[in-house]
Amino acid sequence: MTISPQSQRNRLSRWLGLVLGIITLLTCSSPVLAHHPLGGRLPANAFEGFMSGMGHPVIGIDHLAFVIAAGLVAALMRKGVMVPILFVLGSLAGTGIHLQALDLPAPEAFISASVLAFGLVLARGLQTHVWLISLLGTVAGIFHGYAYGEAIVGAEMTPTLSYLLGFVSIQLVISLVAWTIGRAIQKSNQSQGLLNLRFAGFVLSGMGAAFLSSVILG
Repeated sequence: MTISPQSQRNRLSRWLGLVLGIITLLTCSSPVLAHHPLGGRLPANAFEGFMSGMGHPVIGIDHLAFVIAAGLVAALMRKGVMVPILFVLGSLAGTGIHLQALDLPAPEAFISASVLAFGLVLARGLQTHVWLISLLGTVAGIFHGYAYGEAIVGAEMTPTLSYLLGFVSIQLVISLVAWTIGRAIQKSNQSQGLLNLRFAGFVLSGMGAAFLSSVILG
């Protein structure tokens, strides 16, 4: 039995809604932003470093929400794939800043605000200049990467490099999958697809507001 392209895209829409729903439930049940895949222990070898790097952007629900948001926002614009790529490069720079023992102001507030901002951009459903969004994504990446650096400060060079490879890989995969899904949803039906992405934007902006209020209120 052959599945029509329309049915496949409808499934993508349902999967997107399911993923966002799960993240929302996790946000409500565990508002604390946890970021330590190894329970706070430094990775001791390349394997632990890689797995810790892959786990950090997923265990940190605020990070995961932004990675998905970056991919979906990118789907709204031409050459939007630059958005997640520059975000990931920014996260590398942010980790480097942390490893150099330099401080960034209020990283958790900026991380939460980035989820809110990209959620609002997606909720508007309007094409925005790709370089402006890429710039915002790069700045957001610096703060996300700064938070990632906390889990690797003091580790040896081999697990540190593996950690960097891990979080770069997982962020690229998740954001590019989100970008691909977003593009496919729009191609299925321009108006309905855009409506689905805007709904996802409202969900993500709500999550960002929840993250930010949790940071502000403590």
